[in-house]
Amino acid sequence: MANDWWKSAVVYQIYPRSFQDSNGDGVGDLQGIRSRLDHLEWLGVDVLWLSPIYASPHADNGYDISDYEAIDPAFGTLEDFDALLADVHARGMKLVMDLVVNHTSDEHPWFVEARSSVDSPKRDWYWWRPPRAGFAAGQAGAEPTNWRAFFSGSTWELDPASGEYYLHLFHVKQPDLNWENPEVRSAVYAMMNRWLDRGVDGFRMDVINLISKVLPLGDGEPLPGGLGNGFPLYANGPRVHEFLQEMHREVFSGRDAELLTVGETPGVTTDHAVKFTDPDRAEVDMVFQFDHVDVDHGPLGKFDTQPLDLVRLKAILDRWQVALAERGWNSLYWNNHDQPRVVSRFGDDRDHWAASAKALGAVLHLQRGTPYVYQGEEIGMTNAGFTSIDQYQDIEVHGAWDELRAIGVPDERILAGMAHVSRDNARTPVQWDASEHAGFTTGTPWLPATPNHTWLNAAAQREDPDSVAAFYRRLIALRHELPVIAHGTFEMLLPGDPQVFAYRRELDGTVLTVVANLSGDDVAVDVEDPGADVLVANLPDPVVGADLRPWEVRATLTA
Repeated sequence: MANDWWKSAVVYQIYPRSFQDSNGDGVGDLQGIRSRLDHLEWLGVDVLWLSPIYASPHADNGYDISDYEAIDPAFGTLEDFDALLADVHARGMKLVMDLVVNHTSDEHPWFVEARSSVDSPKRDWYWWRPPRAGFAAGQAGAEPTNWRAFFSGSTWELDPASGEYYLHLFHVKQPDLNWENPEVRSAVYAMMNRWLDRGVDGFRMDVINLISKVLPLGDGEPLPGGLGNGFPLYANGPRVHEFLQEMHREVFSGRDAELLTVGETPGVTTDHAVKFTDPDRAEVDMVFQFDHVDVDHGPLGKFDTQPLDLVRLKAILDRWQVALAERGWNSLYWNNHDQPRVVSRFGDDRDHWAASAKALGAVLHLQRGTPYVYQGEEIGMTNAGFTSIDQYQDIEVHGAWDELRAIGVPDERILAGMAHVSRDNARTPVQWDASEHAGFTTGTPWLPATPNHTWLNAAAQREDPDSVAAFYRRLIALRHELPVIAHGTFEMLLPGDPQVFAYRRELDGTVLTVVANLSGDDVAVDVEDPGADVLVANLPDPVVGADLRPWEVRATLTA
């Protein structure tokens, strides 16, 4: 298994805008990241993944790219990037870039050229369609299909100059590339190769399973409100595996042993995931699935949040562990730039903050798969605590606010959902110390620091052996040290227990048993080996076989 170094690796995601500001403009940047590499080296992570730092109008915080080969001035320069990359490599870590190639910005030169004329050589680089038959351009219902966009409204935007519509699955400023056009694919592969030639160590591929659409483009199943569900017609499409195999041949082949490739794949099934990650198929190393982070979504969507059903959550994670046990590979995550803080979402950030942050960390990191730590997760950062729509900057929130109010959902119910799961919860500045703005900037931060930074911060935890950060450091070191964590089998224990998350890992006679009480009550468990040694625990004086205290986790080892 020469090419599977990433099975015992841990990835750390950096959202550059909120990580560290070096020049006082309130926005994090590349020099800021360089200044905090000591923390990441101390933590022990192997790979840094940067959310987009490319030139962008920032309609969607950099996921709308106007130049794939330029650094946005908000983050620095190419020289700054090269210096960061050299520093990362000098510390024995790798650096992975975000790859956003389902769509570009509408300010990308490719789209500007495509939009200039119906006869443009790049017109077919994007999805252009005339109005629906029998309708005039701009008329209600004239959109070529009825698809609803991810961020609300139609996926189609009229270009008045040509009288045609262009497709955007996301924001109106994010037109979809037409991957059916081989020129598009060649241009993307050439760009990727240039980044790898520069020394980049791989890519996290944004919504990569949306690049193949079902042809001809047609209507989806109608939804309330007049739009339709186009998702089955553009997710995991008929040519997606062909495209990724071609990408592997053109970009990764011959140097993939040292690279990491992970695809973000909303709506992916376990069957799809096996195809994406089976090494014999040569597509990607692993994918991000969303089943477990959709578990608390209600009938009205993600902002209609429901109490956590732990039995259901365990069933989802167990299904993924089993499905990818023989072929393929799991990525493990609670947090990222699109998800709220897990200690506030699935933990108890009021009465058992530290214990629940550690318990959730252990439950995730000791499973089979590659763990991803999102910036601030390692210190137990919490949700932002916003109470007004005016405090939010995320375009997803503002689109949902208008839509949910339009159908009569009370404001307080909407705000409660947003406070629980909005993406801005993940985007507040990293809490480095107790000073003003949490040590993130000397200026005014683009999003305010969470008030609890005065006590919840990295500086307070670095020298505390009982801190959340020290616990994460231990979990990361254990993955490096113990083959059973990277390669052992997985067996879910107590699947029907509504409070306990327990499982067993085994490799070559070594047995790792994890038991975690994800509740505020004392609970009894009877699955540990009485002769096992405690490998890691989050509360003092752990006793094998004893009742689990509120939010207690024990991992025991039998050799």
